[in-house]
Amino acid sequence: MRRILIIPAAALLMAAACGVPQETASEGEAGGAAAAVLEDEISVVGSTTVQPLAEVLGEAFEVIHPGVVIVVGGGGSSVGVKSVGEGSAHIGMASRAIKPSEFEEFPGIVVHTIANDGIAIVADPGVTVDDLTLEQCRDIFSGAITNWNRVGGPDMEIVVVSREEGSGTRGAFEELVLGDGVLMAESAILQPSNGAVRTTCGTTPGAVAYLSFGYLDESVKTISIDGVDPTPENVAAGSYPVSRPLNMITLGEPEGVAAAWIEFILGEDGQAIVAAEHYLPVN
Repeated sequence: MRRILIIPAAALLMAAACGVPQETASEGEAGGAAAAVLEDEISVVGSTTVQPLAEVLGEAFEVIHPGVVIVVGGGGSSVGVKSVGEGSAHIGMASRAIKPSEFEEFPGIVVHTIANDGIAIVADPGVTVDDLTLEQCRDIFSGAITNWNRVGGPDMEIVVVSREEGSGTRGAFEELVLGDGVLMAESAILQPSNGAVRTTCGTTPGAVAYLSFGYLDESVKTISIDGVDPTPENVAAGSYPVSRPLNMITLGEPEGVAAAWIEFILGEDGQAIVAAEHYLPVN
């Protein structure tokens, strides 16, 4: 079900400023990527972390600009970079920094950071551990620690739940927590999305996982790291150690509807939506 959003007056005034075209270029006037950019329907593909935020931002923009359609799909951060780099999507989404190898493969891509996000350590609500050190997190997710009694909890097996390869959340988590040369536990249960990770973690005794802040709810228990709670305020203050950018990616500088939408996202009303969805605004 699509959510109905009440857009403030300031957002309505932005419509005129954005100047979104309502007519597409004819085949004789433009071709390839240029023609695609000027269409009233744009495709957005990639990170399943950014996906629900993009859907809400797309709905808000469609209210301001009747006739514009923003189609948002998942697939993971690597898919987002590849899709926009190869021209099969207008905009890619990545919930991590873009890799040097990706810039080399697709030298024309441009990155637009629309928000910042934290990654929380979460557990089955039955787990009694409330705090872990960053080193303990590394040992748990690498498989070096396999029982909660090693970190002050009950005598219970730790069940690691992780995202699959190619996930931006996993890539950021491995970089920020596991570090170079440390691999995810081979026994980890792999899931294709943050939502699936949350469901598995919340219903599996002894489970531990990592989740984007935007997916936190009462079905899982959050665990602080070195005494710092996973909150947007602590990310903004720089005290929470596991955070990453949420990016939109275009092939070259965006034009037409794509440019107007990104401008809206980075404006006052778009950033208010970012905050309402429990992410940290960049503006």
